[in-house]
Amino acid sequence: MTTAVVCDSCAAVVRRPTRQADELVRPLLPALVPWLVNRRWFAHERGCLQALEPLGSSVLAGDPADPDAPVLLHLLLTARHSGSGAPVRRYQLLIGIRRSLPAGLAAARIGIATGGEWDGRYLYEATEDPELMSRLLERSAAGRAEGLQLWLSDGPLDLSGLVPRALSVEQSNTSVVYGDRLMFKLLRSPEPGSHPEVETLRGLTEVGSPRTSGLVGWLGTAGAGAEETVLGVLTEFLPAEGNGWELAVEQAADCLVGNCRVVPAIGGFTTDARALGEAVAELHTALTKAFGRARMESAEVLDQAGGMERRLKAAVRLVPDLEPYAGRIATLYDDYAKVALRGGGEHGQRIHGDLHLGQVLRGVDGWKIIDFEGEPARPAAERGLPQPALRDVAGMLRSFDYAAQQALAEVVRREEQGAAPPEGEPSAVRLRQSRRAYAWAVRNRRAFTAGYAAAGGMDPHCHPVALRAFEADKAVYEAVYEARHRPDWLPIPLAAIQRLVSGR
Repeated sequence: MTTAVVCDSCAAVVRRPTRQADELVRPLLPALVPWLVNRRWFAHERGCLQALEPLGSSVLAGDPADPDAPVLLHLLLTARHSGSGAPVRRYQLLIGIRRSLPAGLAAARIGIATGGEWDGRYLYEATEDPELMSRLLERSAAGRAEGLQLWLSDGPLDLSGLVPRALSVEQSNTSVVYGDRLMFKLLRSPEPGSHPEVETLRGLTEVGSPRTSGLVGWLGTAGAGAEETVLGVLTEFLPAEGNGWELAVEQAADCLVGNCRVVPAIGGFTTDARALGEAVAELHTALTKAFGRARMESAEVLDQAGGMERRLKAAVRLVPDLEPYAGRIATLYDDYAKVALRGGGEHGQRIHGDLHLGQVLRGVDGWKIIDFEGEPARPAAERGLPQPALRDVAGMLRSFDYAAQQALAEVVRREEQGAAPPEGEPSAVRLRQSRRAYAWAVRNRRAFTAGYAAAGGMDPHCHPVALRAFEADKAVYEAVYEARHRPDWLPIPLAAIQRLVSGR
């Protein structure tokens, strides 16, 4: 992880008293600020961090009679950045506090409290502490966690024999697995109101979807006058051989170095890609069964196309490289609206909303689909609105393109670090590998759409105008993300946009 630099105004946050400052939290801020700004899930807005203010805090575990007992502190904070239009973001923290830190928790260390009742004690990331994570669910399920409540879908919670362990994968939230039965996802940026993942998984669980984990419960705020906020989601744990992204990149890299046939009709990852298309079609069928499906009205289609155009205009301001394509991209959106209206409107339904290879797991009984939060950049209230199922299809097609390019980057890196270089002129080798990467993406995209159509979903190739518009909308989103976070990857969505506006 790249270490963020804490600017002077960020450091001043911990020294400047605020009207909302909580005496329980303020002594912890000098240690929390430099740690927080380096988390994968902390959003670095344009401008500097101006204020970090406690929104709520509660002690969920601890023993006043035993000063050596570990303490579990739950925090909700708001972060304000300088710059016009910068949103005020909420963050949820689970902080462990101990007099001495066991060797097994050394990597979770945040810092040392300065002042207050925990002066001189160690602060650490509590999701790494099995003892505290067991207490979190036990006490919130029993109604003994101040301000928090774990609502269960069906029956009492039994954690006996289930040892918690935090997953090490980098993601926008933090997941803790309990034995081999349950998984708890702590939402790092919770928003007030209902949560799309809870709503979607509840519906899918009720209809018995075989492609998703069952909803066990959810953690939320509780108490008179408390603002309803979902803080975490508890689901069945899905054992897996790996996620789709890792498996696809590994197989694509093998093909790029010649360990598989260049254009296999079957085999390689194409068998998995076809099965994945079938799984997504089955998911959409289950979502239709749970939430219904209806033809979108003309106003909804026009609003959808208008939203794509607004996102495009905002993206062009942030990414000047999009400017040469802006007119032709807008034409794709206009064409989509015209075709949809001429046909009486697209069908809208509940969809995944952020579907890509990293959101699927391959288990012994096939592909499973996870993480139903929707696209993180959109407000939670918008993520559950009916959308054409082709949006999910477009997201997965873009992901195959990314997997091929990631594989290409890894092959190049290995060769530059001393792996046996392939025979031939370096420029010719790179061209051959680049062509293989493109061919790998094309054949797996085709296999996915074939599987989707075969399992009862509409044939995506029969809706080329809509599919092209949704792919372009996704690629524009990717361009903004890459320009902000991974500039070296910006050519990937730009190449896709060039292909899409050229009708290829």
